[in-house]
Amino acid sequence: MSRVDFYVLPDADEQGRRLLACKLTEKAWRLGLRVYVRAASEREAALVDDLLWTFRQGSFVPHALTTAATAEVPVWVGPAGLPPPEAVDFCINLASDDFDPAGYQRIAEIIDQDETRRNWGRERYRHYKERGLQLETHRL
Repeated sequence: MSRVDFYVLPDADEQGRRLLACKLTEKAWRLGLRVYVRAASEREAALVDDLLWTFRQGSFVPHALTTAATAEVPVWVGPAGLPPPEAVDFCINLASDDFDPAGYQRIAEIIDQDETRRNWGRERYRHYKERGLQLETHRL
């Protein structure tokens, strides 16, 4: 059964959501998980891609965009609407559309105080609950 963690940020800051996504990505990668950061758009995927190089001094997270034809990497970043990479353990979802959670051991949903994203988060929570997934909420 998949586990879904909802991370609720105290403010409405898109950059804060991306920064938390990078921190979670680094932690998961260090634990040996294959990670997919699912961005809302190609633009956001590019922003996360850039941020993964700079979010913390001395950090290194080997990653690539899903649109890149590259060798195997443990972390992928891509926009919603494109098929996810194969054999991924952990999905960090920044997009607001519906997607199939099957195949992921863990999913992270990052919600902030933006009213639209909060409502979307509530819908996602209900959706996952109806599927019988294990849910956890972390208020940051």
